[in-house]
Order: sequence, then structure tokens, then C-alpha cells
Amino acid sequence: MRKSIGIILILILALSACNSSGVEVMSRYGNTIDDFEVTNQDTETFKRADMEGKVWLLDFIFTNCATVCPPMTANMTQVVNELESKGIEDYGVLSFSVDPETDSPEVMRDYLSYYDVPEGTEWQMLTGYDYDFIRGFAENNFKTIVAPPPKGSNQVTHGTSFYLIDQNGKIIKDYYGIDRGDTDFALDEIVSDVETLLEQSSQ
Repeated sequence: MRKSIGIILILILALSACNSSGVEVMSRYGNTIDDFEVTNQDTETFKRADMEGKVWLLDFIFTNCATVCPPMTANMTQVVNELESKGIEDYGVLSFSVDPETDSPEVMRDYLSYYDVPEGTEWQMLTGYDYDFIRGFAENNFKTIVAPPPKGSNQVTHGTSFYLIDQNGKIIKDYYGIDRGDTDFALDEIVSDVETLLEQSSQ
């Protein structure tokens, strides 16, 4: 009996070690991202199928944003630069506009040009859909809000999280895209999680 209990305990510890080495899926996620077909900053079509085989970081922004979007994009740029400095490949960034009527492909391309993004980085700035699409897409997949501007304003309400998506299109977890109260932007955690997902897929 004692021997059986010992074996069970060893198995439990081994399984725990395996789980701790990966990136834990947050309980509110684990779903696979819905199909979509949109337009990027180069006026090319980008589809859900184009995500296959890469790890992605995704956020929701708009170019006229006067508050959270500039620091979000600056922080995402930090992540990209850190990944590039480590020689990490097979990842990309998806930034969906929450103001697609304003954010044409050209506007999105110009916006990204203000940031120090390493040459060759796959950063898809996405638009070419209507408001109903992006509102439903954000809520259904990421449990986050996209709401129209208050009266007299052009500032769309939206979440500030970054989302980690694995090579199969499964949403794994989220992170604050900006410093929030006593919580600093999780640069090291994001970089480590992207590395871990890529390492797991190569084993």
C-alpha cells in the first residue's frame, strides 16, 4: 500500500513539474480564435489561417488615441526589440484597430512608423472591417470591451491588455499593456512566455 502511494506521489510531482515548465492557460481562455479576414497596413488580406505556426501577441488600439494606445504600442515595441535581441523567430504581432473608419491601411502604416520597430518584424496593423465586427470579435474571443466614443468625443473605449496566442490559434493568457497602479508592464514575463511556447513546439 505504501509503495502504491509512493508511486502516485512521484507521478503527481512529475506531472506538476511538467505543467510548471509550460505557460499556464488562464481559466477564462483556452478557446481558439474565430476565423476572420481583414486588411493590413500594406492593403494585403490577412486571415486567421495566416496565423498558423507562429506565436502571436495581439492588442486593440486606434491611431487617434490620446491616452493609452501610445504607451501600449511603445511597450509592444519593447517586447519586439527584446525578442529580436534574443534571436527569437516564428512570432508576430497583431494590432486590431477599434476605429476602422478612421484607420485606413495608410494611416495604420504611418502610425507604426513612429515607433522603433526592428526591420523584418511581422507586425500586422489590421483594419478593413466595420465597428460591429471589431466589437463582436473583441468580446467573443477576448472577453474585452469595445464601445463607441462618448458624445462629443472621438475616443473609443477599449481594453488595454496584450493577449498571447499559440501556434494553433489558442488564446493562452493576457497581460496589462501598460503600467497599472502598483503593477509594472510585464516585459520579462511576456518575452519568457513567447520563448517557452516556441521551445515547446520544437521539442
